[in-house]
Amino acid sequence: MPETRAPGGDRNATALVRLPAPEQPPEQRRGDVDEWGRSERVRDRLRRLYDPVYRLWFRAEWEGLEHIPRTGGALLVANHAGAVPTDAPLLMHGIETELRRPVYGLADSLFRAAPFVGTIWARGGGVAAHPDNAYRLLREQQQLVLVFPEGTKATGKPWSQRYELQRFGRGGFVEIAMRAGVPIVPITIVGGEEAMPTVATFPTLARLLGLPYAPLTLNMLLLGPVGLVTSFPAKFRFRALPPVRFDVAPDQEHYRRGMVYDAAEAIRQQMQESLLDMLRHRRSVWAG
Repeated sequence: MPETRAPGGDRNATALVRLPAPEQPPEQRRGDVDEWGRSERVRDRLRRLYDPVYRLWFRAEWEGLEHIPRTGGALLVANHAGAVPTDAPLLMHGIETELRRPVYGLADSLFRAAPFVGTIWARGGGVAAHPDNAYRLLREQQQLVLVFPEGTKATGKPWSQRYELQRFGRGGFVEIAMRAGVPIVPITIVGGEEAMPTVATFPTLARLLGLPYAPLTLNMLLLGPVGLVTSFPAKFRFRALPPVRFDVAPDQEHYRRGMVYDAAEAIRQQMQESLLDMLRHRRSVWAG
């Protein structure tokens, strides 16, 4: 406590007078950025900016939204397409707008390293793709998590292989769902292959630049540098399939590899059939 001499009295006498403690500054308001870097305030602004793109440019439509849980954790598994894919932000925007639930998207950590883009990506719900991150989001925090098991094999494939699902790796996404004790909700997407179609890829250039792939797209040929960030207005359709649940105990250290692989392949086949069905019923690339 601060001390001072008492006024008056014996000049040689000293008295201690307690002064009131200085007023503490009010506690600073904490930001809304969570441990993953997501900001609901930024996410809300992005939704407002992106909604015209979602509704007017891509004219997105959904089937099967009732299959996505309103509460609890779930791993959303979707097909991936486009040299600079638009399916991830469209899918996340659609679910968050329609269901009012946040979605965390797992993606290559390359995005986080990019100046400005990495920050916006994280504030919008992007998380570095790692099994531990997925487990915490699903098991401990009961969130919706989006993953593209094809990885860069899908976004770097040629036009001749459009809507042909690539191999789902070793089925790691299935093991994560088993460990976390959550269902997998497969989601098939039509429209991404035409939004930014790949004309050619350059593996050697990609290795020199340290990139997963180096594509040349039709957008780039027609629009030049603007084509790097401009997608064609293909109509997007999303179809959520019934959840896949696993009759296994969560939190096991290991799961039988054959069981994991078979489940991953069954999900891939189910999604491939759904894509073919959606394509059969599509009127055109632009009208859906």
